[in-house]
Amino acid sequence: MIISLSIKNFALIDQLTINFTSGFSIITGETGAGKSIILGALGLVLGKRADLSSLKNANEKCVIEAHFEISKYNLKPFFEAHDLDYEPETIIRREILPSGKSRAFINDSPVNLQELQELSLFLIDIHSQQQTQELSEEGVQFAIIDAIANNKSELVSYQEVMKVFRSSKSQLASLQKKQGESIKEQEYHTFLLEELLSAKLVNGEQELLEEDFERLNNVEVIKEAIDKCLLIANEEEIGVLHHLKEIKSSLQRVAPFGIKYQELLERINSVIIEFDDISSELDQQSEQLLNDPEKLEYTNQKLQLIYNLQKKHQVNSVAELLAIQEQLDQSLLSISNLESEMESLKATIAKNEEELDVLATAIHEKRMDSIPILTEKLTFILDKLGMPNVRFNIDLSFGATYFANGKDELQFLFSANKGGDFGLLKKVASGGEMSRIMLAVKAILAQYSKMPTLIFDEIDTGVSGEIAIRMGEIMKQMSASMQVFAITHLPQIAAKGDSHFKVLKTTVGEGTTSELRLLTEEERVVEIAQMLSGASISESALNHAKALLN
Repeated sequence: MIISLSIKNFALIDQLTINFTSGFSIITGETGAGKSIILGALGLVLGKRADLSSLKNANEKCVIEAHFEISKYNLKPFFEAHDLDYEPETIIRREILPSGKSRAFINDSPVNLQELQELSLFLIDIHSQQQTQELSEEGVQFAIIDAIANNKSELVSYQEVMKVFRSSKSQLASLQKKQGESIKEQEYHTFLLEELLSAKLVNGEQELLEEDFERLNNVEVIKEAIDKCLLIANEEEIGVLHHLKEIKSSLQRVAPFGIKYQELLERINSVIIEFDDISSELDQQSEQLLNDPEKLEYTNQKLQLIYNLQKKHQVNSVAELLAIQEQLDQSLLSISNLESEMESLKATIAKNEEELDVLATAIHEKRMDSIPILTEKLTFILDKLGMPNVRFNIDLSFGATYFANGKDELQFLFSANKGGDFGLLKKVASGGEMSRIMLAVKAILAQYSKMPTLIFDEIDTGVSGEIAIRMGEIMKQMSASMQVFAITHLPQIAAKGDSHFKVLKTTVGEGTTSELRLLTEEERVVEIAQMLSGASISESALNHAKALLN
């Protein structure tokens, strides 16, 4: 419940602090006195957007602060989820700066408007005659039936499964789309992969093949050069090796005559050993050189295959071709894995559907049980509110579609007159009828769920006399278990309140100010008498006011 409201520099209010009590509170005042300003201030506290036009003095900030008693609302999980300090008496503050910037705080912790709006759903429920049109919305009608059916736990379970179900359906659709796109490319990718695999590529083989090709393609030139080298090296008497041995022999004769000659001898000996090895290697190479046209043709074909593949895939090495081969292989493997992923998702979806069907059936059955209770209670209350011939036909059918709150489709049909045809509530109910139906619904819901503070904003428009008295009685009964406010022009309702506040508008100098004041018992008699007879209060009006209050 709301304990107090403090307003500073908002609309026509300079500064106002007002304390509230539990039970049934009345707010009255002349048209234009500022009742909408109070609701506007509450709206800001509840997270509505603000603008600079809200500031009474554009050079000062506007501050609106409300204190709420929330110990009975089981809101600790909300505070923990949003990392906020929980206090049984929670303070919500909203500030609008002259710059236009808006700030919000819960127990002095900064919050965004979304968090404030989420919390406000648990704190205050404001209903005006315009908002009674919400009754014609299917979601609101389901909420009424589910409250009576006590479907909260089933709906929570259903929505948890529904979240997984929708996620799996979305993933499956994505995979199916991916599969459709992949199938178009699969044949071409398969061809490319088989082409690369058939080439039997080996990393580093291109360089070896190119070397083999050059050798095989020039075998005669190479053999001629090597044979000439061997001839120069080994020819008797004039060969290089013969002359080196002559040098060695000469140095052997002078080596004993000095260290330098000995070093030269060792060096020439090393040259002879190395040259002899070169000569042997040249001889081996000469013997291995064979004219092999078949091998040359094979090497040439393999190289051309490699060059063609490199050109096709726009790369420059066998290593890069092998990387592409691996990518294609993984791509095709991924396509084959898509099917198993899709089958797994289909199995999950099928399991989710089974769970949803069980929960939706339980929800449906409890709804069916609650509908006669709802129609009976609505008819009983509305009979007292001057609608004796009202009838409801709530048609609930179990369908095949999974909705956010089950598988039911709902038609809330209504007839106000005896023998009249049923029609959709939003089409056939008048504004006054909708107001009374809304009051009846709230009265019924108060019996089945812990509701927040409820504010009725002139929903009594269009009724009077005995009906107004009964509306007041219903609000009074509701206030036994919750805090109820009624902004009203009807003295019959005003007289039912436990406390009575009046909105006043006064002119000070050239300015106008609104204030909200708690009336004393004597002031309350005068206020109700004025509501009965106007500004000129008669003795009869005073007596009537006292009678209403008693």
